[in-house]
Amino acid sequence: MAKGKIKKWWSRSVKITAIWLISALAFFSLLQIALRNSMNRPTISTASSISNAERRSVLYSKMAGDLDENGAVFLKHGETSQSLSLSDLFTLKDEIVTPVLKAANPPVRANVLHLSTEFSDPISEAVKNIFSPYFDKAIWFQNSSMYHFSMFHASHHIAPVSASETEIEDEVSAVKSVAEAICPLHIVIDRVVLTSTGVLLGCWQVVSGSDPVTIRAKLKSALPRAPQKQLYNEAMLHTSFARLLGSPKKLTEEEKKMSDIQFFHYLVDRLNNQIRGLKAKVSEVWYVEEYDLLALAVNGKMKIHKFNFGCSEV
Repeated sequence: MAKGKIKKWWSRSVKITAIWLISALAFFSLLQIALRNSMNRPTISTASSISNAERRSVLYSKMAGDLDENGAVFLKHGETSQSLSLSDLFTLKDEIVTPVLKAANPPVRANVLHLSTEFSDPISEAVKNIFSPYFDKAIWFQNSSMYHFSMFHASHHIAPVSASETEIEDEVSAVKSVAEAICPLHIVIDRVVLTSTGVLLGCWQVVSGSDPVTIRAKLKSALPRAPQKQLYNEAMLHTSFARLLGSPKKLTEEEKKMSDIQFFHYLVDRLNNQIRGLKAKVSEVWYVEEYDLLALAVNGKMKIHKFNFGCSEV
């Protein structure tokens, strides 16, 4: 009798244990599948934006240290934008700056995001108010109606890619299609930096909308003939405000006690205090045929194809 009870108890225990084991194995298998699926799932836009924002912050910090690391190279008329020397772009005679318009052969084909004068004019005014008293005419101010963010080049002067009229039309159509898939960017000035080559830059962060990394990836896919080596970091979002071409003048007695580098930092700090945190909205991409080198920067000859972003804001 006792034997039968023990046998019955043992049989029930084995069944219960088996059920628990099967349930545990099933749960573990489902958990593994869920983990694999979550790892393979595309990264959500928020995480991507945080990552790109961090990349920009690191990049901007490095750019801010360039002046201290390399000194004011522009005072020796050294290299400036895109591996070009200052003498390639400007002449400085009797303290008057004149742009040098050099034909680009073949024309540079640049894709840029345009900043509306609603936002660029107040920035330009602040830059001029702070820098003009010290540099008089030995400074070139970017035309505020041409404030832009360089995104992707279908051809540039370092790696030129010739194109027929038909090929240019195809590129324009491709960029138009990309624009239709881009959402307006809400951006904010992270900081202003002055590079060792004398370029005063506004460095921006993205608050919402399509990230520059995404935009460049779309343009790269749409323009397969473009140079593999592009001119800027894929995460970068910057605007040129001005280019310094000479030494500061009319310094006060206190300002004369500063070194050149200290004084440049002093001016940049003043500008940062005034416009850092300024917000703007970008909703237009330009495909620009630059017939002169850096035509967008020096008011040269160019042809602009303008496209509004097609993605509607929620």
